[in-house]
Amino acid sequence: MWTWPQATDGFINATSTVERRGKPQALACILQYACHMSSTTRITVTLPSDQVAELRKLTDNVSGYVAEAVARQIRHQLLGDDLRRHEEEHGGFSDEELAEAHSKIFGATGSSTGADAA
Repeated sequence: MWTWPQATDGFINATSTVERRGKPQALACILQYACHMSSTTRITVTLPSDQVAELRKLTDNVSGYVAEAVARQIRHQLLGDDLRRHEEEHGGFSDEELAEAHSKIFGATGSSTGADAA
């Protein structure tokens, strides 16, 4: 059985867990990362000139755009690591569990291209 994190006033309840076969697995690492990103550090990033030119066509806030892309990639990596650990401990997900997860993420009748999944 899956218990999905609930959004409350724009924040995710950090105590939510995913339960499967009677053993809860906390999503605290991912949820805490998502909720505590207020401090910033200035860094220098070197990108190919053509990428910078395309970024500037897409947005006036290159730093915000890059920060969002990095945050998305980190969430994707953390979730993938967590799912792999969970499957190693409890076995693979059933078709029913995958279908339920898909409907929770994309809606009962929604579809996704995969690129938007993270």
